[in-house]
Amino acid sequence: MGDYSETSQIPIPSNPLDRVIGQDEAVKMAQIAAKQRRHLLLVGPPGVGKSMIAQAISFYLSRPKEEIRVVHNPQYPERPFVEVKTGIQIKQEKDEMNMVEGEVIDPRDAPASVAERLGYRCPRCGFFSLPTDAVCPNCNNPKVQAQTQGPFGDVFNVIGAAFGVQNNTEKVTSTRRVGEREEVIVYERFGDRIRILDEKTLERRRKMEKKSPSKIIVPIDRNPFVLATGASETELLGDVRHDPYGGHPQLGTLPYERVIPGSVHESHEGVLFIDEITHLGNLQRFILTAMQEKSFPITGRNPQSAGASVRVDHVPADFILVAACNIQDLQYILSPLRSRIVGNGYEILMEIAMPDTPVNRMKYLQFIAQEIIMDGKIPHMTLEAASVIVEEGARRAKQVDGKDHSLTLRLRELGGLIRAAGDIAVSKEQPLVEKRDVVEALRLYLPVEEKIKKYYGTMGSAVSSESTIAQRGEEYLMNFHNYREDRSYD
Repeated sequence: MGDYSETSQIPIPSNPLDRVIGQDEAVKMAQIAAKQRRHLLLVGPPGVGKSMIAQAISFYLSRPKEEIRVVHNPQYPERPFVEVKTGIQIKQEKDEMNMVEGEVIDPRDAPASVAERLGYRCPRCGFFSLPTDAVCPNCNNPKVQAQTQGPFGDVFNVIGAAFGVQNNTEKVTSTRRVGEREEVIVYERFGDRIRILDEKTLERRRKMEKKSPSKIIVPIDRNPFVLATGASETELLGDVRHDPYGGHPQLGTLPYERVIPGSVHESHEGVLFIDEITHLGNLQRFILTAMQEKSFPITGRNPQSAGASVRVDHVPADFILVAACNIQDLQYILSPLRSRIVGNGYEILMEIAMPDTPVNRMKYLQFIAQEIIMDGKIPHMTLEAASVIVEEGARRAKQVDGKDHSLTLRLRELGGLIRAAGDIAVSKEQPLVEKRDVVEALRLYLPVEEKIKKYYGTMGSAVSSESTIAQRGEEYLMNFHNYREDRSYD
């Protein structure tokens, strides 16, 4: 099996699909599905690589190009708008925001009167400090300007400064000469600096403020792979949070701010993976609707909630569905959903074993190295120890899968064996997993069914034995002469 002495020397492919062992047909169809945006249904037992294939498909997809936002509807707040922004539009918005930020200067470069009114400059000693400092750190005098407020004005200013209340303002409006004309400018606080807004910048800001506020529910910078296995209705389809104030404009939260996307929306332009899809039950029909329309509305799902009156229509949901199930559960997938997958995708029966050849044994070593790296808590194996894992794969192919001269592809269980051997090596403070560690793990890491067979002979004998013990215990208690019905004793 190559010129390797330990698994750390075995190269690991950078392409995720090349890390899937023994599923050549599924890998080929997954590459097509990613390129052509087709749906997949993967059918097979647990642990044969269905999840790995689903994740690997997203590796072939380009990064998302759209961002989804919910926009406040001032005429009908319970019906927010949907806004889809491209990367170019988002960049333009950022450029516009930078343009309305104006010029930022050091407070020392601003007119002294402006710096004093904004609270940066002490009017008594000229020392500069943060506007949040109520008292000048240099002269210990309140940073307030004398106001013509009557004979007690200074007293009130000093008292206000003592309590952290200043009459400095957040903004100061002034004018400056530009060429032959004067223009209005605004100086405003900006942390430890001052921002200057000219007339053009102020006009841009007014236009920006006129736009309806919005909330980003699906950002453009996101993972194109979404796992929705076992998702609830809310997690899958989205919801609108409850507001105890009923969306009251002064007290509550506006409806658009309470909208929550579901997995069908978060997987827009990406992959929606649902393992054990039959566990969704009736929710499968909503997946079908989203696949057909490539969009799905977000509504409040609790009829007792204030969010029940909110609805956002036409929320994009254009995803690649990768569904998975076991063979016995195939009959429970909704017929229209299967028809949709077949009509725009592929159904794949996963392999459970592969021929026992030198090439495939090398793939087994690659699998062992991958598992050790992914775990990150166990050392690598010697080649001798890894060979025991390979032989165990051949034994399981024959006994569990009924395949002669093969290697099992139920690799998740073998992954558990690898970790058990690694944990034993760690407990012994060894730099590598040795053959004896794998042998010990094989003895300890047995499925419960095999342990039952070893101890009782058959499952029926085990059940009969436990039932007999339970019955004997019940009879013993019932026949105990001091035992009463209230479970007390004389």
